[in-house]
Amino acid sequence: MSEDASVALVRALIENLQGSQLRDDWSSFALVLAFEDGDLADTYGYAYSPGGEVSAASVRSSWVREAVFDYLRGYFGPEDDLPKKTLVQFDRTSGRYGVTFEDEDASRWDVTPANYKDVREQLRPSFD
Repeated sequence: MSEDASVALVRALIENLQGSQLRDDWSSFALVLAFEDGDLADTYGYAYSPGGEVSAASVRSSWVREAVFDYLRGYFGPEDDLPKKTLVQFDRTSGRYGVTFEDEDASRWDVTPANYKDVREQLRPSFD
């Protein structure tokens, strides 16, 4: 896996991060990339601000598709199944990031009105 593809993925997500309540001072984010029929179908997650505020966040799939698939090509061949979901976590202060693939459970990290507080804390980046 090329570090350039990793950096390009994180950079594309940062540059396209959006949300109606997204604060400029966010310190970290967690974004779930959901795949369906071999394509990037959805993105969703949270941005975390230093004061404890949490904002819903996403990126437009079409704006980051190229960076996402460049990254995935480092792990998956043309005949391989893509993961069901991929979690990308980034800490702006330290520059650290993590990527987690979910190969089996398409409902992992799903957000509902009943679980959104738990999921946003579960996804919060922690690189300790």
